[in-house]
Amino acid sequence: MLNVPAPTAADVDAARERLRDRVLYTPLDYSETFSQLSANDVYLKLENLQKTGSFKLRGAYNKISTLTTDEQARGVIAASAGNHAQGVAYAARGKGVPCTIVMPEGASLAKVMATQRYGARVVLHGNDYDEAYAHAKQLADAEGLTYIHAFDDPYIIAGQGTIGLEVLEQLPDVGAIVIPMGGGGLATGIALAVKSRRPDIKIIGVQAQAVPSFVHALERGQIDAVQGQPTIADGIAVKRPGALTFDLARRYIDDVVTVDEDEIARAMIYLLERCKLVAEGAAAAGIAATIFRKIPNNLGKVVCVLSGGNVDVVVLSRIIEHGLTEAGRYLRLAVTIQDRVGALRDVLDIVARHRANVLTVHHQRVGSHIHLGQTEVEIDLETRDHAHIQLLCDALKQAGYTPTLRD
Repeated sequence: MLNVPAPTAADVDAARERLRDRVLYTPLDYSETFSQLSANDVYLKLENLQKTGSFKLRGAYNKISTLTTDEQARGVIAASAGNHAQGVAYAARGKGVPCTIVMPEGASLAKVMATQRYGARVVLHGNDYDEAYAHAKQLADAEGLTYIHAFDDPYIIAGQGTIGLEVLEQLPDVGAIVIPMGGGGLATGIALAVKSRRPDIKIIGVQAQAVPSFVHALERGQIDAVQGQPTIADGIAVKRPGALTFDLARRYIDDVVTVDEDEIARAMIYLLERCKLVAEGAAAAGIAATIFRKIPNNLGKVVCVLSGGNVDVVVLSRIIEHGLTEAGRYLRLAVTIQDRVGALRDVLDIVARHRANVLTVHHQRVGSHIHLGQTEVEIDLETRDHAHIQLLCDALKQAGYTPTLRD
């Protein structure tokens, strides 16, 4: 986005007018659970309840609304791992604009199907966002389409910034806002809107430790791409910050912190279990940073932006299992017993006495480590925590068994 001026607070105000009655004014809810787990009073800005399931509609609709009649007639194109795709497709359909979306080949099936249902032509290309982006730019040039950038565009940034205006209205004495950060459009848009009015409010961006592009760029003082690793927070897995968002981040973002995969998974489970909220990995990053004390204590009222809830149910089930395991809530245990009547009952009696709940039992009588007359029993258990697991294992050892924990 060379030679494009950065958005201003006035641009955010203009976006607010364009989006009025077009997007939801999403709730801001106080969370007693997360407040107890952190050292601040935590509120959740529920953009996962926004139309299309994420905040992306705000920027997309604002951008498409500013296109000329000719640009709208020729159509738009975007690259996205999912949420921007749905936002652009929904906004384009509402304005009667032809829409093409390029998504990485590994994009969530749920997000692909949702984008298609909004009327977009979906092209799958590349292994990640950056490869999809390069292909989308080629198609834009070849077909005369207007490219709608996921984050590095002043109208996109201004549209996302309208969330900040809502937060100021809903919680005037907010002390800090914690925001997931990939390409930076959401975080810098909110920061611009908020800091222009209340420079005392802390703005903290949160990245996946697997793809810390802004952390790397801000430390070096220049934009560089990071190699990156796979992450469940695919919505913020952007390897290279934008030029506009990097400049705005240096001016308005107070700090950028990272969270690891286990912390993100645990946060997703907390949101499901305690708050009955579905959040994708990227959206849970801000919560993870808060409850795992990555942000300062005693900031007062802290708003965590829950940026989206579009997560594939298959992926979600895997994350739940992984998160429960990390929390000591789920255990797969293998025990070798004598192949005789009552042997399994003896093991299960120990399990029952220690109040672990049996989910499944599997027998294995053949194997290089299983002797004749023995069988290996693999038991999936629901447990309370890691201390409970240790207590159960100790009891099995005292009874003469050799329990093995399985992944």
